[in-house]
Amino acid sequence: MTNPIKNMQQKMADFQALDARDKKRAIGEGLINNAIYILLVIFVIYTYSRNPMFITTSSIVNIISLAAASMPIALGIGGCIVLTGTDLSAGRVVGLTAAISAAMLQAMDWGNRIFPNLPEMPIGVVILTVIIVGGIVGLVNGFFVAKFSLHPFIVTLATQLIVYGAILMFFMANGNNGQPLSGLSEKFKNFVTGTWFSIPTSSGKSVAVPWYVLYAIIMIIVMWFIWNKTTFGKNMFAVGSNMEAANVSGVNVFKTTVMVHTLAGCMYGITGFIESARIASNTANTGLNYECDAIAACVIGGVSFVGGTGKISGIVTGVLLLRIIFVALNFLSISGNMQYIIKGLIILIACSIDMRKYLVRK
Repeated sequence: MTNPIKNMQQKMADFQALDARDKKRAIGEGLINNAIYILLVIFVIYTYSRNPMFITTSSIVNIISLAAASMPIALGIGGCIVLTGTDLSAGRVVGLTAAISAAMLQAMDWGNRIFPNLPEMPIGVVILTVIIVGGIVGLVNGFFVAKFSLHPFIVTLATQLIVYGAILMFFMANGNNGQPLSGLSEKFKNFVTGTWFSIPTSSGKSVAVPWYVLYAIIMIIVMWFIWNKTTFGKNMFAVGSNMEAANVSGVNVFKTTVMVHTLAGCMYGITGFIESARIASNTANTGLNYECDAIAACVIGGVSFVGGTGKISGIVTGVLLLRIIFVALNFLSISGNMQYIIKGLIILIACSIDMRKYLVRK
């Protein structure tokens, strides 16, 4: 005859043991899923211990400014990733639109103007031009992805090469022979890199926060509204989660895919406009590999390659974290060659963690 009290005690012991295993498993999963953030905290502490100048007002403003400059391209490419795709042409579109911005806004008294007879254009016209150019490239990407069911990797690889060819031809125009486009008008530079406001430091000096930080904030707000408060945003997540189910539910998959890529292209154009004034001397290599940093930032920020998952706040966080890492590497005097290896490892680790999360849920 069994003892009911002992049975009850055994069941309680089994339950407690099971609960402990679940807790350990949850802690383990949490550590793995947040490994990037944990390593980042350790890395920041280590960098500060080696170089206390890493955490100063000027350094923090520099990190925020760098993040703001690369924010539009990340916001654009994030939508492509939500659709389970990517965009390899993003960096080259930034380079093309940066070159167009520089050509249209070179100072009239600059001796090496690429188009000597072109008057200095109004800034609003230049912004509209680069948005249209970037949007056209995005439209082409979205059309071929949606119409012919081609993988975004193949389509955007092709447009990347096409756009790069266009950049090289642009820099050879009018006997420019590939020379950098510089000598930008003060109006253009002040509009982008001029002082929005200044932050005083303990040394008595002040650190300027450039205007393009404000532009990045505005774009974050606009993209958040598009992703979260519009039918287009809801359709984007529906298509990314399950294309067949979205189609059956009445979502226009073709239109949504084209619009996502077109919007991404417009954001690349804005990035090119900002980058043109920020670096001041534009070459054919402007924008090279920018898409790699943007993709890494999105994945770090929780935009999943399995589709249908992502937040604007996550992209913003990812961009900031990535810039903190890159600035820290410079403070540690890590060579540029080694930084490429570290960037590659970050992308590989972030994507591996993302896929692991998906497999665990599945």
